[in-house]
Amino acid sequence: QVQLVESGGGLVQPGGSLRLSCLASGRIFSINLMGWYRQAPGKQRELVASIDSNGNTHYADFVEGRFTISRNNAKDWVYLQMTSLNDEDTAVYYCNLKQSGAYGSDYDYWGQGTQVTVSS
Repeated sequence: QVQLVESGGGLVQPGGSLRLSCLASGRIFSINLMGWYRQAPGKQRELVASIDSNGNTHYADFVEGRFTISRNNAKDWVYLQMTSLNDEDTAVYYCNLKQSGAYGSDYDYWGQGTQVTVSS
């Protein structure tokens, strides 16, 4: 019952910038964790950044200082501002929502992904 829709991907030159956006809708609890993951061809999906309901953020070491994750006051939008992009950032970027259910179990929801290509 949760839907995540990403937007903002595209083709950028090395050193360029992009801002990704994700809209969450459906049965979303007040306490949750949202994040961005990415998957390049032939590689495993990896966490890029996350942000909790209080605005606490976490970044992967390889993006810290270049990317910024944020969310709006209603907590239904999450953004990823990316700068200083290089060819290793080329991947499909996925929006993710984690929230708890019955008996302390956790549930993951994923968007369809948006392609980011860094190339001259």
